Amino acid sequence: MTYDSSGVSGVDAGREGPIRRFLADAGLGAVRREPLPGDASTRRYERLHLPSGGTLMLMDAPPSAESKPCPPRATPQERQAAGYNAMARLAAGRVDAFAAAAGWLREQGLSAPEVVAADHRAGLAVLEDLGEDLFTRRIQAGADPRELYHAAVEALARLHATEPPTVMRAHGVAWPLLDYDVMALTTGVDLFLEWWPKLVLGTQLDAEAVEQWRALWEPVVRRGAEGAAVFAHRDYHAENLIWLPEREGPARVGMLDFQDAVRAHPAWDLLSLLQDARRDVPGELEAAALGRYFELRPPADVGSFMQDYWALAALNNARILGIFARLIVRDHKPRYGRFLPRVWGNLERDLAQPGMKPLQDWFGRYAPTSPLVQASA
Repeated sequence: MTYDSSGVSGVDAGREGPIRRFLADAGLGAVRREPLPGDASTRRYERLHLPSGGTLMLMDAPPSAESKPCPPRATPQERQAAGYNAMARLAAGRVDAFAAAAGWLREQGLSAPEVVAADHRAGLAVLEDLGEDLFTRRIQAGADPRELYHAAVEALARLHATEPPTVMRAHGVAWPLLDYDVMALTTGVDLFLEWWPKLVLGTQLDAEAVEQWRALWEPVVRRGAEGAAVFAHRDYHAENLIWLPEREGPARVGMLDFQDAVRAHPAWDLLSLLQDARRDVPGELEAAALGRYFELRPPADVGSFMQDYWALAALNNARILGIFARLIVRDHKPRYGRFLPRVWGNLERDLAQPGMKPLQDWFGRYAPTSPLVQASA
């Protein structure tokens, strides 16, 4: 269903006036506006249908919807006082973060949307429309996933071959590319401690369990932080990638949702892509995609790289379980329960890898596979 600019379903009443003024100032007052389905974020999007027949995208990211992002020189104490976004080094949905990252990605010959107009203070932007050919939809329609995933890996190899910036500058704004550091990684994985017991009643995490958890993850977190050397999209998966077959090489992969980019371990975006919370990625496809990456970016030691890959993938899957538990319990979004079996299965596979036995034992003792996960399958 589409709506014109006189009233768009789902728009907060306080946002409609600023959106209309922004579009008018950008010369887009006559567009027809089509709201798009939302996700787990505080942002919302509309497709703008131009009188000429083309389309653009409107990003609406209310600045007051989230806690503040992390100042570049904030101390750990200041980050804790500022809240979750600062601790986890998230951009709080900021339009200027998106615009700066998009500009930098485009400078590398990669396909991020061009920013056509933006009002960073209002949290509004008009973007190039890369279309609707998401990797997920292509695969559902029968496309060869190997071609798509290899192209996605080639785009990562292009990124990883480039020295990441300290500050990204584009469209009149500057945004720091911060390290995915010890506090950010720990904040993410600790979401499991906070929210899983609230979702799976009967889970008992006493002081000893928490102490063991922190000690077991410490070497994983340290390796992740010490290996932070490349630009990481941070949410690199099939629902944030668009197939652009008319372009060449890595530019065939259109990228979305990269405003939370950080400098991270090169395994991070690979594991996000290949251990997707929302769709099954067969083990043979994961292995083939990793093999393609190693052809393009041979690590000094494949065994060491894969040890980091499995360990950080386990951390990420525990983090995602915490996020989905929070979405279900706090935000009353039970639909995320359908993803729990897949994420849990990915976690179990990661924990079965060499060197992961102590963490596997922790989950077996304190958080074994629950009836909730089994019932969601």
